[in-house]
Amino acid sequence: MIDPEKIYYEGPKSNIADKKYIAPTILNNVDWEDACMQEEIFGPVLPVIRFDDYDELLSRLVRMEKPLAAYLFSNNGTEQHKFTKQLSFGGGCINDTLMHVSNSRLPFGGIGGSGFGNYHGRFGFETFSHAKSILHKANWGEPSIKYPPYSEGKLKWIRRLLS
Repeated sequence: MIDPEKIYYEGPKSNIADKKYIAPTILNNVDWEDACMQEEIFGPVLPVIRFDDYDELLSRLVRMEKPLAAYLFSNNGTEQHKFTKQLSFGGGCINDTLMHVSNSRLPFGGIGGSGFGNYHGRFGFETFSHAKSILHKANWGEPSIKYPPYSEGKLKWIRRLLS
């Protein structure tokens, strides 16, 4: 996913190869077709795509897979409103990153290809629980019209009731 020609910043590298460590990396001059834009990144890699038209950007993002998280850095109230109302994502922040994960009062989880359900506090309890519904009623006082065998007389009444 990391194109060496697009690295703008790369943090300190580990000196032991078997640590399977990726240094925090910022990629610049990224376009939509680059490998880093083809799937969710679960690592310290930040691709930067420049844009001129915010509405055009949102239109493109809406057509893509729903991400686990999305972040917007903007003081523009209209942009913030469009971000929260038009985009579908698991969780996110405005003018911050990752802090929504640390708040136990906010649900965290994916949507679509990023997973389903939420966890944290009450949200996790509800996601990983099953609410069993049961209708319990007495078996006396039931009209016989409800049960077979259905005679011509019963069918006539059922048709009348349903029409």
